[in-house]
Amino acid sequence: MAGKEATVYIVDCGSTMGERSHGRKETNLDWALQYVWDRITSTVATARKTTLVGVVGLRTDSTASAMDHDESYSNINVFQPIDQILMPQLRRLRDELVVSSTPAGDCISALAIAVGMIVQKCKKLQYARKIVIITDARGSVDAEDLSKIVGKMNADNMELVVLGVDFDDAEYGFKEEDKDETKAENEAILQTLCNDCSTATFGTLAQAIDELGTPRLKSTKPVASFKGLLTLGNPQEYESALAIGVERYPRVMQAKPPTASKFVMRGDMTATQPTQSTATMSGSDEAPNDGLASVKQARTYQVKDEEAAGGKKDVDFDELSKGYEYGRTAVHISESDRNVTTYETTSSLDIIGFVDKSKYERYLEMDRSNLIVGNKNDDKNTIALSSLIHALYELESYAVARLVTKDNKEPRLMLLAPNIEPDFECLWDVELPFAEDVRSYKFPPLDRVVTVSGKTLTVHRNLPSDELQDSISTYVDSMDLSTFGKDDETNEAEYAAMDETYSPMLHRINQVTKHRAVYQDAEPPPPYEILTRYAHPPADLVKQSQKSLDKVIKAADVKKVPPKARGKRFGRKGREEKPLSDLDVGALLASDPKRNTKRIDPRNAIPEFKQILNIGSDDVSAVQDAVKQLKNIMFEWIKHSVGDSGYGKAVEAIRVMREEMNDLDRPGPYNDAMQELKQKLLKEELGGERREMWFLVRRNKLGLLQQSDSSESEVTEEQAKLFLSAKL
Repeated sequence: MAGKEATVYIVDCGSTMGERSHGRKETNLDWALQYVWDRITSTVATARKTTLVGVVGLRTDSTASAMDHDESYSNINVFQPIDQILMPQLRRLRDELVVSSTPAGDCISALAIAVGMIVQKCKKLQYARKIVIITDARGSVDAEDLSKIVGKMNADNMELVVLGVDFDDAEYGFKEEDKDETKAENEAILQTLCNDCSTATFGTLAQAIDELGTPRLKSTKPVASFKGLLTLGNPQEYESALAIGVERYPRVMQAKPPTASKFVMRGDMTATQPTQSTATMSGSDEAPNDGLASVKQARTYQVKDEEAAGGKKDVDFDELSKGYEYGRTAVHISESDRNVTTYETTSSLDIIGFVDKSKYERYLEMDRSNLIVGNKNDDKNTIALSSLIHALYELESYAVARLVTKDNKEPRLMLLAPNIEPDFECLWDVELPFAEDVRSYKFPPLDRVVTVSGKTLTVHRNLPSDELQDSISTYVDSMDLSTFGKDDETNEAEYAAMDETYSPMLHRINQVTKHRAVYQDAEPPPPYEILTRYAHPPADLVKQSQKSLDKVIKAADVKKVPPKARGKRFGRKGREEKPLSDLDVGALLASDPKRNTKRIDPRNAIPEFKQILNIGSDDVSAVQDAVKQLKNIMFEWIKHSVGDSGYGKAVEAIRVMREEMNDLDRPGPYNDAMQELKQKLLKEELGGERREMWFLVRRNKLGLLQQSDSSESEVTEEQAKLFLSAKL
């Protein structure tokens, strides 16, 4: 279970925060709020009721707090009491945290109010208490009662973070020149305050904003996936059997981006009662005001029934029964007999054998790794497990175990590997395949060619030469990243170290989601530099290895493939490429006067269709007749197709027809044929239900020839998109 947290943000909204310092385009307040929104939206994303947030405005036009009757606490406004913050409160804060028209307001008084808010809310409960002050230190700072506040914060273990606009920070390397005397004095007081607190951080806001792009690694409390005995032998029958109480925890887990839910814009006719998901997202039990309504999904089941309307009858879910496929037949097993399909097992972790470390193949690993430790607060089991770990380590062996995490769960084979560190010992485990999970494939050797007669060739056009292998090896060495980076002392270090690379998809989605939560209509910001830093190889290294690459190109005799010549075929007679042989088949076919009117054979439809177009491309009637013949043949293929056996030929015929009509700049016959095909498919006039064929047409993007494809086409882009829909 995650710990409880309570954080109060003190945001300076004084008139001086409306300035644009050091050439920044946004005001100092808007610049500072980048950090505030990032921290608050991260808290909102957790959706934890035990993570509480409070927001106090400093140097505001209004005064609203528990101490508003005292003049020394004027111009301090509690915008958000300490509580769980949700989207409505977040968007309200966005409208309230604006630059005020007053420079008055005491920072220490705001700190005292924040301390009181935490004390009142958290009392003596186990909360992680934290106060964050964001200010430019150009207001008043009354340090008279500072010692009392510091004493209370230290007594309650409150953490203090002071982030200043353009504060001096020697470690970060920033110093503001010609600083105002009042700001310098207040900055010194706040730094002394942080020094007196037991847990405090003092820094410049620029560093905090620069570090927003670096993803924060969060630690999660692991949950044991198995608690039981690690056995060697049967302890129930033999006293010599080994039985150690252990616990199993995940070692590596995949970080996944947040999942998206489907919603629709709420209209006037939408029901006013929200579903649970929309009410939660809106933060109240009343009708949500976010303009969204959740999507309800319904599923119906139908069976063929000639007496029912449409030939199908609806069936309730309760009437369905499970059937297991055996060949092409469904074998029914009733619920009462379902226990015969259950493989009865009991929770256990049994060692069934050992394997030498050198004989284990790493490619056999199937799943993420876990760690096995002895039972907590049980020294006897911890020592016993340590003995087994050291025995495996000294013998350079691994153990193979059978794992059942829960009763009646499927058993799995696990490999147990020892791990010994100065302060920690455990067994790593990873899943192994069963015999049925392994697929063995044989591939020809890469270093030799074996002929049909059995002769072995080491020099062949498909084998790399010694020169090519040497040049490739040199090129690979020149692209080495292990020493290309630099550490803090400019020494050679690994480039793109493991702890500096982050998942772009995961953190980019989080970045855009948090930004859109605050600014609904604004364009998302560009990705953080740290997410795109390693998207391409370093330019210096590419330039450095260019000579090695040129040698590879020369040794491999790499030549650029000329682009495929495409274009309209009108006016190109006589300029066709000469065949490699002197026999011009096209000319021979063209000399046959009967060829233009020849009927296309369905057994050789596509080649003969091309031959007719090559011969009579200038005859409009011949082109239309050829398209009509191929269209009718295609319809017969679909109509008499057993399942989807004829769909492949039909798709290829459509593709060839589309390419040929596009080259001839005659989109009309093709578009007419496709319109007729869609009508017949959706009206089930080609042998019944054939919508899968229409799906193949859409997947292969065999739509109409539009104006961007052919100047003779009258089909617009919108009409082409509408054609590919499943509507008539």
